[in-house]
Amino acid sequence: MLTPSSIFRTYVCLLLLSATAITRAETPAGQKESSADDVKRVADQIDAFIGARWQEADVTPADPSSDAEFLRRIHLHLDGSIPPASRVRAFLADSTPDKRRRMVDQLLEGPGYITNFTRYWRRVMLPETDSDLQTRFLIPSFENWLRNQLTENTSYDEIARQIINVQLGQNNTQRNSSAVYMNRLNQSTPLAFYQAKQVAPENLAAATSRIFLGIRIECAQCHDHPFDAWKRVQFWSFAAFFGGIVREGQPNVFGQVREIPDRREISIPDSDRVVQAGYLDGSEPQWRFRVGARKTLADWVASGDNPYFTRAAVNRLWGHLFGRGIVDPVDDFSDTNPPSHPELLDFLAKEFALHDFDLKFLIRAITASKTYQLSSRRTHKSQDDPQLFARMSVQGLTPDQLYNSLAQATGAVNTFQANNPFIFGGQNE
Repeated sequence: MLTPSSIFRTYVCLLLLSATAITRAETPAGQKESSADDVKRVADQIDAFIGARWQEADVTPADPSSDAEFLRRIHLHLDGSIPPASRVRAFLADSTPDKRRRMVDQLLEGPGYITNFTRYWRRVMLPETDSDLQTRFLIPSFENWLRNQLTENTSYDEIARQIINVQLGQNNTQRNSSAVYMNRLNQSTPLAFYQAKQVAPENLAAATSRIFLGIRIECAQCHDHPFDAWKRVQFWSFAAFFGGIVREGQPNVFGQVREIPDRREISIPDSDRVVQAGYLDGSEPQWRFRVGARKTLADWVASGDNPYFTRAAVNRLWGHLFGRGIVDPVDDFSDTNPPSHPELLDFLAKEFALHDFDLKFLIRAITASKTYQLSSRRTHKSQDDPQLFARMSVQGLTPDQLYNSLAQATGAVNTFQANNPFIFGGQNE
């Protein structure tokens, strides 16, 4: 029997369900990655900016890439290996007009993307691990953490925040016994960023600036920069955000560390001068109660309003996909090294921030452009200037790409790891 109260409850439930349906209609699932139309809009704008420069320079661009050339390229860039033969046959036989877009989507949702970009970002953020044997022991914990972030499609600004503001003192205050060491290898933490830099404020400042802001300020550590506007006091003012970190014991990557979170100053070596923490753009931090210096720095670095951060991220990913950045080298933004396409760089930086720093959206937009899909085959002398992106550059294979591609071509997959979907892009066909 229907009562007034039951009718009212039913009415309220229907209203809630209706509101939920409207909300879902207005905010479709996966909005963070955006719609295909939005990706196309950004891709078309990329081509417009690049095409304008071609017209100014009287450039005849290369022909579009063939399906086989595109598939090999996108597979190496996203999956880290050449495609398996069965995928090549299926792709070449597919006559649908959107097969390239669907291939990008397939690769971005596959395990190969996770493994490939885990190693890519680890090399960006821990370049020491390629040359310093001691720091190579830090790779497992850092890659475990990176893999988790990429699997969850964590936004790039959040990745930067977690690295800069990682909790210090988890296990690194314990003695360096073998048990502690093995436990550290099994962790999922970005703490290796600090350990690889020996937890030194000057090393951390230089790395944070270069990796996340695209600025090389290390030359100003000992003296004013000889070729740029950076002053020594600016370098140490930036390093002061890490001035509360105190190393104890032996000076190695596994040394004990403690932190004084509210310390916001540092002494400049070989001088009597003490400087306060300050941002590279000259603005002063807005200190908050019980918010440490590193957290304050992380919020400024990874802000959508920070043009250094967004432009550096876009430029680095563009460099990965094209073989060179809009600013090249990708971590050398300066007045003496201007971008080849400043309007394009600013446009992509704005779109990246508007789309919540979604790395997959940025990859989709760039790879959907006709510029990315040009052939690498030279057909006109006007294509010789690499800054004009009139043809795709010929890129050498990285060690990982070479190893994975040989394994893919020969079928020589390590049987011990064959059941791991993150090995060799999961392509054991």
